[in-house]
Amino acid sequence: MARLVRGTLVRKFRDWLPQGWPASLDPDVEGGDRFKVAAALGGWHSYSPIPYRDPVKRAGDILMANPPPPGWYPKGPDDELLRMLIPDDEA
Repeated sequence: MARLVRGTLVRKFRDWLPQGWPASLDPDVEGGDRFKVAAALGGWHSYSPIPYRDPVKRAGDILMANPPPPGWYPKGPDDELLRMLIPDDEA
């Protein structure tokens, strides 16, 4: 199930962040796109099964507090960072 949950974030990235993680989350800075990140993470949370909602929220909080490098894009559910955030035995 955790792999499915990670795959959902990959699909949300495809929808909202096709160029990967923005260079800045500040909407007043060129390349800053907090809204798209929030939309991707919010969609991930809303499509997650109930047992995974808390782990997904924590993972989103971690990504917002400690953003990955600009351009980071999870290619699939087995992305190393995603596996760290949502391990296979999380729920």
